[in-house]
Amino acid sequence: MPEQLCRSRIGVVAIGRNEGARLGQCLSSVAQLAGTVVYVDSGSSDGSVELARNHGAAVVALNLDTPFTAGRARNAGFDHLLQLAPELLYVQFVDADCQIVPEWLDRAARFLDEHPGVAAVCGRRRERHPQQSVYNGLCDIEWNTPVGETKACGGDAMMRVDAFKSVRGFSPDLIAGEEPELCVRLRTAGWRIWRMADEMTLHDAAMLRFGQWWRRTLRCGHAFAQGAELHGAAPELHWVRESRRAWLWGLGLPLLALAVAAAWSAWGLLLFGIYPLQVMRLALREKPPAPGRWQRAGFLVLGKFPEMLGQLKFLAHRFTSSRPRLIEYK
Repeated sequence: MPEQLCRSRIGVVAIGRNEGARLGQCLSSVAQLAGTVVYVDSGSSDGSVELARNHGAAVVALNLDTPFTAGRARNAGFDHLLQLAPELLYVQFVDADCQIVPEWLDRAARFLDEHPGVAAVCGRRRERHPQQSVYNGLCDIEWNTPVGETKACGGDAMMRVDAFKSVRGFSPDLIAGEEPELCVRLRTAGWRIWRMADEMTLHDAAMLRFGQWWRRTLRCGHAFAQGAELHGAAPELHWVRESRRAWLWGLGLPLLALAVAAAWSAWGLLLFGIYPLQVMRLALREKPPAPGRWQRAGFLVLGKFPEMLGQLKFLAHRFTSSRPRLIEYK
């Protein structure tokens, strides 16, 4: 297929806030690969809007009177993209802290051409600096999901325009977990989601401090709770298991240990020994064992506490009927 014709079928929507040089890398990576590029800005103060325009992207600046969410930003970018190029078949969503691998757009579009029942396809997202911190390294492992048909994709994915429109895009009210929630609705409508083994994007989490990891994990807990409320019924059971684990390990077991200690004796505090045993179980089940497995297992167990707090945060919003705001970690 002629390159120009291929480019005319693919548009790109990038979203970001104060990403600076990372935004420049993101837009440069798609400048010659896609016919139309839209950047959606959510109140940046670092010159991101001007930078995006200098890279040839059309810019949508969100009205911040309405709380920002990634889903809202992507929907706004998608709508503007189709106004500029209504003939597009595929749209690549990408976060502005990511750089798209040169071959990805073509390979993803060809895969969608050959698999008309697939609504969204993603590839391997890698961390740009996985050795810079343990938290970046954890992200790099998190992105490495199984190849083949899957239940969900992340924020970097190529989607079929018709499929995206058929389910009315992302839910604009979710502060996290909007991509898996969209995929639930796509699969319910009969579409499939696929992950290829091909390299897709380089991501820069820039997560160097424990507090950043804590807030990001807390946000995951909030997403689990909201996702389970929306799609937790059978047969989907969306994020029900993850939510229950957060309650069990983050609150249930500590309360049980304290209750036993208060009712009978301090020996009840020995129940806290289940945590190191769980770390051991997770570390030893890793096959094949890789360096850092004990550290990873430790963070998996520790993460249940911020996940539980995220669940509580969601319930607090529900109880007070207040609208949750984005939980940012950088």
